[in-house]
Amino acid sequence: MSVAEKTGKKSGGLGETVSVIVQALILALVIRTFLFQPFSIPSGSMRPTLLEGDYLFVTKWAYGYSRHSLPFSPNIFSGRIFGNAPERGDVAVFKLPPNPSLDYIKRVIGLPGDRIQVRDGQLFINDQAVPREKVGQIDNPDITEVSGPVDVYRETLPNGVSYDTLDLTPNSIGDDTREFIVPEGHYFMMGDNRDNSTDSRFSVGFVPEENLVGRANIIFFSIAEGASPLEIWKWPTQMRPSRLFDFVR
Repeated sequence: MSVAEKTGKKSGGLGETVSVIVQALILALVIRTFLFQPFSIPSGSMRPTLLEGDYLFVTKWAYGYSRHSLPFSPNIFSGRIFGNAPERGDVAVFKLPPNPSLDYIKRVIGLPGDRIQVRDGQLFINDQAVPREKVGQIDNPDITEVSGPVDVYRETLPNGVSYDTLDLTPNSIGDDTREFIVPEGHYFMMGDNRDNSTDSRFSVGFVPEENLVGRANIIFFSIAEGASPLEIWKWPTQMRPSRLFDFVR
């Protein structure tokens, strides 16, 4: 075999490898932009529904696409393409209105035109009390993030969506609010951990529909104690097997 033939084979092999890598990167970009985006839970604001250390897939097509669907949110168009309105009770990822470089995850509580208020810990939508039933207590710091039992209340929204909320501190600052009137094209978001959630009651404010990234869909991995998924040696003691492939509700 000649030197030229050997060189040609080496060049061809390198070119094929580069081509495969480029194609894989393009495929990953397309999947992340239009289909699914992985997201990790960085705080306890959605406890007990979502825990720190949960890793989940966000469905990108659920609400259509805006510039925030693209990496780095390039300002190349406004509004949404193929837009679908979120349903009340959805757990949604969105860009924080005061700082769109940050991703937040909360539950959709108020739709455009709604009047939202919290009175003595009970949620009101359009002056109607949302049913709130105490269903027990949780005494597990991995779920509640505190030592000792925490009261759990189940809320049921007007469209029938039910979920559990934590009541860490009775009569907290978020238990009595003014009435919020949700503007057109915006949504009112709240965390399930009502006493430990920075949401639309506070600095988050109303969330423009353009800021929606997608709907939380399924937990594909979960690990406790702030461990990284790459720390495989911690899996036997820190991984939460019961949460794997659990749908977000």
